[in-house]
Amino acid sequence: MSEIRDQIMQRILSGKIVQAPTACYKANLDGTVSDDLVDFYAARAANPVSDIMIVEHSYVAPRGKASKGQISLASGDVVEGLSRIAETIKEGGKVALIQLAHAGGAAKRKYTRMVPWAPSSMVLGEAAAGLGDPEPTQAMSKADIAQTVQQFADAAVRAVQAGFDGVEIHAAHAYLLNEFFSPLTNKRTDEYGGSVENRVRIHCEVARAVRTAVGPDVPVFMRFGGCDYLEGGNTIEDAVEAAKIIARETDIDVLDVSGGMCYYKRPGHKEAGYFADMTTAIKQAVNLPVVVTGGVREMADADALLAAGAGDLVGVGRALFKNAMWPEAPAE
Repeated sequence: MSEIRDQIMQRILSGKIVQAPTACYKANLDGTVSDDLVDFYAARAANPVSDIMIVEHSYVAPRGKASKGQISLASGDVVEGLSRIAETIKEGGKVALIQLAHAGGAAKRKYTRMVPWAPSSMVLGEAAAGLGDPEPTQAMSKADIAQTVQQFADAAVRAVQAGFDGVEIHAAHAYLLNEFFSPLTNKRTDEYGGSVENRVRIHCEVARAVRTAVGPDVPVFMRFGGCDYLEGGNTIEDAVEAAKIIARETDIDVLDVSGGMCYYKRPGHKEAGYFADMTTAIKQAVNLPVVVTGGVREMADADALLAAGAGDLVGVGRALFKNAMWPEAPAE
């Protein structure tokens, strides 16, 4: 680890609260940054509680766009606008990251005008309710996979050019990389399917490509969708095995753990830290900092999760999304 990256990581790990990436859908129709988007992050950059801000999922390629109002990292013309957000966050004294995303089978044709790519031909909604189109996806060729890996790397370079301190690879919430990991959506019989090691092969390829592209000075997080909490899906044991492989085979700095095909929720659970059983197991298995998320509503929730060893940092998403000055009471 370089001295510059080590200094940034020391700042990150000296904090406690991570503003988790939560989409506000305020970008312009072409994915460029709007004034409303800058204002959204400026309000939260003024909050003294959060130490790290991760800007919402931003698509690395037009085919990977998930929704209207989503931020683009797919071309060089977005860099200038994104620099406004990075500068705003850093002026608030925070470490600024942005999430690199490809929606895979969750992309909708009405936004992309293209057939969505996924590890296998499938209707995503049959595995992740409410996501994707009712028509089948297109199974990716190895050339498609290689192209997508490069698109993640290119997007990471644009993020650094825009002034972000680091990037986060989105591999959760039924998006493309998570679709490769989950046996509910990956039916491949080549080296990208079958075993846990094969199903996280693309995670490792993306992480290595991003590291090569941004160099040694830039922290790289991974938003890892581990357990699916669904019948036939990934278990906590699978998530631990995958985390060990990712930690061993890549040079990422933090695992930001969340849900898989269950999206960012856990069926039947609303308690603070509802992914804590998974994050605790992963934290005990890998020598990487772990972010625990899910249902944190009060600062006491965060303190309890850290005290219990569920993570090294606590991600707060919806609470900060709804109230820029959380945990203070919202202004009347």
